[in-house]
Amino acid sequence: MGTLILPADHPEAIEQAVSALRQGGLVAFPTDTVYGVGAHAFDPQAVAQLYEVKKRSRSKAIPLLLADVADMPSVVEPVPPLAERLAKRFWPGPLTLVLPRRTVVPNMVTAGGHSVAVRVPDHPVARALIAALGAPLATTSANRSGEPSPVTAGEVMAQLGGRIDLILDGGACPGGVSSTVLDMTASPPVVLRPGPVSAEEIERMIVSRRS
Repeated sequence: MGTLILPADHPEAIEQAVSALRQGGLVAFPTDTVYGVGAHAFDPQAVAQLYEVKKRSRSKAIPLLLADVADMPSVVEPVPPLAERLAKRFWPGPLTLVLPRRTVVPNMVTAGGHSVAVRVPDHPVARALIAALGAPLATTSANRSGEPSPVTAGEVMAQLGGRIDLILDGGACPGGVSSTVLDMTASPPVVLRPGPVSAEEIERMIVSRRS
């Protein structure tokens, strides 16, 4: 497979990316943290291909990127009030929430688990792509497992060139650090991966809810 690189601001870039995703392909794109590579979240075969290309263990679930806070109920059930508060405070942004999944989310995405990780990225290209697709993107960093997470389209090409359909080149990612991951299926919630949103910021939101 040849991998096409298109400038993210090319007039047909989003249209071509959506077409590839709807046909079960894989597309890399910039986010506010690092470059991600995504598959249509509701296409289990495409998600399986994502595991294969990444050389990612099937035991590791793949997060979903959403276009908007309002899309959370499409993949999460129930949506806890605290999750709504955190989403409204930190989304779009580098906070991933692990929440109870809806049955519409394929087992391939969640590695057979009962929860799903969700986030709204703070990057116009990523959100435009997800909104145009009309569905969440099962997305993980656009690198081979165990290798550095890429922050440029060239770094994506070096690792995944010839193995994915399309790379949207939106320049260097501004963040360069993967998102904070908060497990909200635990009580109290647990930070699984530290990141740009600090545990202290999250704790303040939890405490303010109680007061």
